[in-house]
Amino acid sequence: MILGEYSLLAVTSIFVILDPIAVVPAFIAMTPHDKPPAKLRMARLACWVAAGVLMLFAATGNVIFKVMGITLPAFQLAGSILLLRIALDMLYARRSPSQETDEEVAAGAVKDDIAITPLGVPMLAGPGAISTVLILFTQAKGVWQVAVLFGSITLVCILSYWVFWLAVRGTHYLNPLALKLVTRLFGLLPASVAVQFMFNALEQTPFFKK
Repeated sequence: MILGEYSLLAVTSIFVILDPIAVVPAFIAMTPHDKPPAKLRMARLACWVAAGVLMLFAATGNVIFKVMGITLPAFQLAGSILLLRIALDMLYARRSPSQETDEEVAAGAVKDDIAITPLGVPMLAGPGAISTVLILFTQAKGVWQVAVLFGSITLVCILSYWVFWLAVRGTHYLNPLALKLVTRLFGLLPASVAVQFMFNALEQTPFFKK
C-alpha cells in the first residue's frame, strides 16, 4: 500500500470510528447547564485525551501482542468484528454500546467535568477506535506510514474538536434527522473497512495460505 492510499485509509477509518458527529447529542445532553466556554474547554481536553490514548496504544501495540501472546491475524479478525458491529449500529443511526452506554451518558450528566471520562474515553477513544489504530499500525510499512498514522490521529482529533465547536455554537440549529442521516452515511465506510480487515486477517492464516 503506497503512502497516499495509507494516508487516506488512516484518516477516514479513524474519523468514522471516532464518529464525533454521533457523539454530539450525548455531549449536549451531558452539558445542559454549562456555558459555551466551559463546553469548549471540555471538548478540547476530551479530544486531546482521545489522541493521547490512541497514540499510546498504537506505539505499544507490538509489546501488547508479545506480552499477551496474541497473533496479528487473530487481533485483526477480532478488531474487524468489533468494528463491523459498530458500523452496523451506525447504519441504523444508533450509537453502539461498545462506544457508550446509557449509564455512561446518565453519569456524565451529573459530573462537573466530563472531558476525560466518559467523553474522551470511551465515547471517542473506545475499544473500536483502539482496535482500528492498532490494526492500522500493524499494516504500516516504514517510518513514513507510522508517522502518517500518528499525524492522522492528531488531525482527526482536531476535526472532532471542530465538530464539537460547531455543535456548541449552533446548538439551536442542529437537526436530529440530519445527524442521523450523516451517521448512516458514515456507517457504510467502517463496514467496508471491517470486511477488508477480515480478508487481510484470513489471508494470513495457515488454512487460507495453502
